[in-house]
Amino acid sequence: MASRVNIVQVQILDNPAMFTDKFKLEITFEVFEHLPHDLEWELVYVGSGTSRDFDQVLDSALVGPIPEGRHKFVFDAEHPDISKIPADDIVGVSVLLLRCKYNDQEFINLGWFVANEYTDEELKENPPAQPRVDKLSRKVETEDLRVTTFPIKWTDEEPAVEPAESEADRVFAEEDLMPLNDEGQEEDEDEEDDDNEMEAATGEDIDLNESFNERMANALDDLNQKQEEGSNDVEMDDEPGVQISNTDAKIADIAAPLSDKTNEEMIH
Repeated sequence: MASRVNIVQVQILDNPAMFTDKFKLEITFEVFEHLPHDLEWELVYVGSGTSRDFDQVLDSALVGPIPEGRHKFVFDAEHPDISKIPADDIVGVSVLLLRCKYNDQEFINLGWFVANEYTDEELKENPPAQPRVDKLSRKVETEDLRVTTFPIKWTDEEPAVEPAESEADRVFAEEDLMPLNDEGQEEDEDEEDDDNEMEAATGEDIDLNESFNERMANALDDLNQKQEEGSNDVEMDDEPGVQISNTDAKIADIAAPLSDKTNEEMIH
């Protein structure tokens, strides 16, 4: 079930920008075999670290059917709806996610930190209680890109991919339980570390139930840990699979582009 799609490059255009400007991503990808169904691209802005209810899907685009070869398009999306973000979470650090699905199966997730701050020094030193969105700048931290891939069924003939086993679904035998005594204290600590690693590798999306600061510090690291239970992180430079670069290096086209249009101009 090797991936039939390789994302070659994602460039964040017009970065940094003002908070109210559109997001623009130039995406270059390869298809190794003809894909009869659409690729669904989705751009998500994480509005708060307290609940997924504040996540906003900024836009989505269907691209396909797709012939074998290398293709490129510009995916643009409106800025987040400020009324749907808690006032305390507007200024500071958030996360931008780019997801891609095939046949309703997510097979790759890219994440960046986003820094929102005032351009005016006075506002930086004395931020107003009600954020001044017109004075906010936005910078996507492209040097800290995290990528997580997931195995999926690319054809109906392939066997179903088993979901990652969650900690809640595990059944422990009696001999697996640690004794509650001082002699086993050191072993208990080691076991707790192992359990914590398992909990972080359940294949779930970013954990939004942590505190905001903890979540923003660990959110994209959690994406990498998901590989331990059915997902695979990808090294940017060494692996032949997914390779992401946010540099301005030019890429020679192997095939005629599928589209050089924006997602707004695409007609499915």
